[in-house]
Amino acid sequence: MDGSAHAEHALRHAVALAKVLGAALRVVHVVDMGWLPVAPELGLDLAQIAAARRAEGETLLAAASEVARAAGVAAEARLLETATPGQQTAAALVEEAASWPADLVVLGARGRSAVERLLLGSVADGVARRATIPVLLVH
Repeated sequence: MDGSAHAEHALRHAVALAKVLGAALRVVHVVDMGWLPVAPELGLDLAQIAAARRAEGETLLAAASEVARAAGVAAEARLLETATPGQQTAAALVEEAASWPADLVVLGARGRSAVERLLLGSVADGVARRATIPVLLVH
């Protein structure tokens, strides 16, 4: 859950599927800490940025969990962190899905911005390539 319209649309699909199938959801937000080491060189407070990213993630997860619960679907929220930028987000999602173990990964086909996709690659593509379980990309 990254807060994008695509992620929210994917959440609605995941909730609907879980409701029909009597399944539970695990909603995940990944905080990419990989870019933070450059923060001091830019005159930015690393701890403050990290705390803000975590807080944003917790807020997104709480809202997503409430959407599921309002529909009568059990939901668990997980905040993950990566230490390196880019496709590590996809790897973290795949690892989390395998550890649960999830039966299906549902995510938006696009994230927040085209610039992030250009610089980091598509998280959705990375998950689809790495996952050993079915992946549903919601457009």
